[in-house]
Amino acid sequence: MTGWESHPDGVRTSFTTGSFAQYALTIDLLEAETFAAVRSGGEALPLRDLIMPTVESVLAPGARNCMGGALALTAFARLAQGARPADFALLIQERGAKVLNASGRLAVIPKCFHEPTSEPSWEVGVETSLARELEEELFGKAEVDTTLNTRRTIDPMHPDLLAGPMRYLTEAGPDVWSMECTGFGFNLLTGNYEFPCLVAVHDEGFWQRCGGDVESNWESERITLVSSQDEAGLRALVHNPGWSDEGLFAFVLGLRRLHELHPERVALPPSRLDSPSDDRLRQRVRRRRRAPRLAHRPLH
Repeated sequence: MTGWESHPDGVRTSFTTGSFAQYALTIDLLEAETFAAVRSGGEALPLRDLIMPTVESVLAPGARNCMGGALALTAFARLAQGARPADFALLIQERGAKVLNASGRLAVIPKCFHEPTSEPSWEVGVETSLARELEEELFGKAEVDTTLNTRRTIDPMHPDLLAGPMRYLTEAGPDVWSMECTGFGFNLLTGNYEFPCLVAVHDEGFWQRCGGDVESNWESERITLVSSQDEAGLRALVHNPGWSDEGLFAFVLGLRRLHELHPERVALPPSRLDSPSDDRLRQRVRRRRRAPRLAHRPLH
């Protein structure tokens, strides 16, 4: 990310391509450096002092190799069954040990870096990365490794290569499912930018037809399914200490938006997000800027 601006209708951002290896050897080390200082009781943070010493520097992504991406609460509408009323199946992952970010912590799924596969100029929209990872992390599509130059498939996102569940959604159209951004934030710990999102499949027929094909890939250690009607379960989940900070941010915003769309299907537990003007944000690891709600971005 090279820049961002907040507008009444949302957040406008600009991007360029960058080196993932350079990111891994610089910015990605900020989190480890901070945790090492906390464990040792030290105060020296030479890398952070060099790259991101102030809140103002956090908000200037063009001055560093600022990478990030999208993560989404994914929700599938289900018919009533037995004692369970009609609801949404919400998927929460525990990140695996081999992933680069939030290893061993809770997060929504999918969670991805924003990166192109073949045509960077036409893949600037964050929804392109989110759709790709939705297929890879939940719908069983073989992963597209964008860090290698040995890929033989010219257009990995070609419609002929869609996984079965994604084909069902794209052919069904925007009345069946929606993908939208629910906020925007910079992570003070990692320096990454993040777009929390909601992927909602409103058609109960999808779960009946394709629910058995929904499975996680290697990035997840395990997946937990939670009913949107289980208020006690949702409350316990919100207070679970195992969350990654960006994961909890995306989960709460996504759950709130889902309740706005389908209040009869979501037993929303009481929750609070501090506003950006709250002084307490100065003492938190994460700066959160709640963006105005953006329009749905169905993929066709």
